[in-house]
Amino acid sequence: MKESTLLTADAIINLVLGLPLLLVPDVVFGILKLPIGESLFLPTVLGGILIGIGIALLIERFRDSLGLAGLGLEGAIVINVFGAGALATWLVRDGSNIPTLGYSVLWMVAAAVLGVSIIESFTKLKQRTA
Repeated sequence: MKESTLLTADAIINLVLGLPLLLVPDVVFGILKLPIGESLFLPTVLGGILIGIGIALLIERFRDSLGLAGLGLEGAIVINVFGAGALATWLVRDGSNIPTLGYSVLWMVAAAVLGVSIIESFTKLKQRTA
């Protein structure tokens, strides 16, 4: 798979996850039956971070045509692995307190993000050996 395609897909995933968290975190958490806590601060910040990552990935994707610098595919892989790892760790340690739907959706998100990272890693390794 082409690096530009992977960067675009990765950016879209981050933006699709980030926008609802930033704009309507209470609705997202309500649908998934996730605990919000005392405020919407953390879900909103997470949404903003995901949007920032998505935009950084789009900058990387179009950096040549725009004359910009971005974080590179390696940066995207690191962000994804740490994000998915943190989510999976939380799910293993504290996730049993949330309803099955939210638990399942969050595991699917962690698996999808890690899956994209694995594909990106193999693509990068293939490019280096070619």
